[in-house]
Amino acid sequence: MAMTQAKQMLAKYLEAETAVLEGRSVTFGGRTLTMADLNQIREGRKEWERRVAAEAAAAQGGRTGYALATFV
Repeated sequence: MAMTQAKQMLAKYLEAETAVLEGRSVTFGGRTLTMADLNQIREGRKEWERRVAAEAAAAQGGRTGYALATFV
């Protein structure tokens, strides 16, 4: 199975998060990130995890992760 852009980006964010947690700096998207940027890395990772999950759901004909309800 080919890696989608969302899966590739998620892998990069996981790599960056691991590097920062190990005390290293990492260059990502032309920026050098250090421990101070861990929250930014985690927010980016969460976004790409949501996109990967949405792709997986769409591929299975499932829902996109949200539902609407009508209350009467």
